[in-house]
Amino acid sequence: MSPRIKFGIAGIIIALVSILSFNVNSGNQLSHNTDSSANVLRIGYFLNINHVQAVIGLGNGDFQKELGDIKVEPQVFNAGPSAIEALFANRVDVTYVGPNPAINGYIKSDGQGLRIIAGAASGGAVFVIQDNSGINSATDFAGKKFASPQLGNTQDVALRSYLLKNGYKTTENDGNVTVIPVNNPDIVTLFLKKSIDGAWVPEPWGAKLVKEANGKILVDERNLWPNGKFVTSQIVVRTDYLKNHPDVIKKLLEAHVDETTWISNNKDQATQVFNIQLEKLTGKTIPVDELQNAFSRLEITYDPVKESLYQSANNAFDLGFLGDKKPDLSNIYDLTLLNQVLEEKNLPTIP
Repeated sequence: MSPRIKFGIAGIIIALVSILSFNVNSGNQLSHNTDSSANVLRIGYFLNINHVQAVIGLGNGDFQKELGDIKVEPQVFNAGPSAIEALFANRVDVTYVGPNPAINGYIKSDGQGLRIIAGAASGGAVFVIQDNSGINSATDFAGKKFASPQLGNTQDVALRSYLLKNGYKTTENDGNVTVIPVNNPDIVTLFLKKSIDGAWVPEPWGAKLVKEANGKILVDERNLWPNGKFVTSQIVVRTDYLKNHPDVIKKLLEAHVDETTWISNNKDQATQVFNIQLEKLTGKTIPVDELQNAFSRLEITYDPVKESLYQSANNAFDLGFLGDKKPDLSNIYDLTLLNQVLEEKNLPTIP
C-alpha cells in the first residue's frame, strides 16, 4: 500500500502525540451539551507538556477566573482526530491540538471549519538512537529500523522528510530504511529490547529514552528549523463559534497569554504544578529530572510559528500525504483577537 493511499486511513487515525498512555475515558468526560452558547465555552486539551497552559490553567482555575460568568467545560482527549471530530460535531468549541490534525481538519472542511487563533508550544521533538546502533550520522541509516508515534503524524512526517532529504527511501518505497508506527509507550519497550535502532519522538519521550533506555539524541529537531522554532501545538476554534462569540474567545486568549507568560517566567515552579495537576487527573507523575530535561527543549509560546506549519504541510505533501494538489492554507490563521490581547498587554503582536 503506497503512502498516498495510506494517508486516507491515516487522516482518520493520526493522533496527537500524548505524554503518557493514560487511561482517560474521553467518552465519559464528553459533555452532552451540543449547543453553542455565549454562556458556555467547551475546551478540549491533552495531558501533554506542550498543552501545559491548559493543564495548569484549567486545573488550578486560572482560565475559569478569567472567563468569569462563562461556564467552562474542559474535555480531555487522547488523540488529535478525536478533538477535531468533536470540534466539527459541535461537542467542543475550541481545542488545543497539534499541527497535523489542524491541517487535516482544515482541508477536510474545505477551509471553512476551523481557524488557528494562537500558538501554544514550539520545539520538543528529538531523534533518539541506540547508543550501540553504529549510527553516528545521517550516512549510517541503511538497513536500520526506526519508529515514529503514528503514520502521518507530526513526528512521522519529520522523520520521513529527514530521511528523504538525506537520500534514503523507506522500504514501502523500495528503499532500505524501515519506519514503523508505534505508540510512544511501546517505543520505549522496543527500544529497551533493542528491536529498533531509533525513534523520532516528542518530549518527554525523548528524555525518557535517554535516561531509561540508554539512548542518545542524534537530532534535536530545533536544529532543523530557522531560529530553532517550529510549532508543536496551537489553539484551534470552530469558525462559527469565533464569529458568534468573539468576546468569549478573547477572554480565553487573555487567560492563555497570561498562563504562557507565567510558565515562561517560572519554569521550575511550572513543572511542579504541571505534575500536581497531572496526578490529580491520572494518579501519575513524570520523574522531575525527565520533565525538566524535556522542558529544556520546549518553548511555551502563544506565537503559532506560522511558517513552520506551512513547511510541515509542504513536507507532508512531498511525502504523498496530502493528495495530488498542495493545499491552500492561506486562511487557516485568524490572529485578530490574539493581537488585540497582546496590544492591550503591551506585548509584541504577531505578524
